[in-house]
Amino acid sequence: MINIRALQSQDIESLYAISLATGAIGKDASSLYRDGRLIGHIYVGPYAVLTPSNCFVAEQGDEIVGFVVGTLDTASFERRLEDEWWPKLRDQYPDPDIKHSNSWNMDQKRSFMIHHPNRTPDEILAVYPSHVHLNLLPKAQRKGIGTSLINSWLSHAEELGSCGVHVGVNAQNQNARLFWQAQSFSDLDDLIVDTKIKTLWLGRKLHS
Repeated sequence: MINIRALQSQDIESLYAISLATGAIGKDASSLYRDGRLIGHIYVGPYAVLTPSNCFVAEQGDEIVGFVVGTLDTASFERRLEDEWWPKLRDQYPDPDIKHSNSWNMDQKRSFMIHHPNRTPDEILAVYPSHVHLNLLPKAQRKGIGTSLINSWLSHAEELGSCGVHVGVNAQNQNARLFWQAQSFSDLDDLIVDTKIKTLWLGRKLHS
């Protein structure tokens, strides 16, 4: 039996663990990192700490098997990250030398993202101001749990007045792209094609 519920503070470590367990294009990334918390610092922590009311988890028994996190106002959230989230992490993780980027390990690549975070293109924000991240453990995939999570998040966003939501998907993760397309998210190549960081943008308009 799956229970979709709001995030609680004691859930955060489970969300970090799921991020690492799915951090290699949906597969376990624990062997790729020396510091297993780095990926969570980027994709989970800021939402759980700064916008916890916009986070939901899928619970099976006593175990959290998936989550959806996000923000209704991406532009404002990115400004908050600069003020409230990245500074402490930048003190903790050094900015790697870009001259040696060809030999960076995964920790260094994530550290670089902390010091030089990607910005969502204005063309996306103009139509789809909200955004989400969703992760499921492999054993929870293809069971409708992801759909239940995203439906809970979208209903929440609509109630609070969002007009549209976007996701950024690794171009190599075709399973993720297919999932979001199945949730009525459309490719946004007509708005922008991101060739630098190889992100596929998808969006869905909401009826607030």
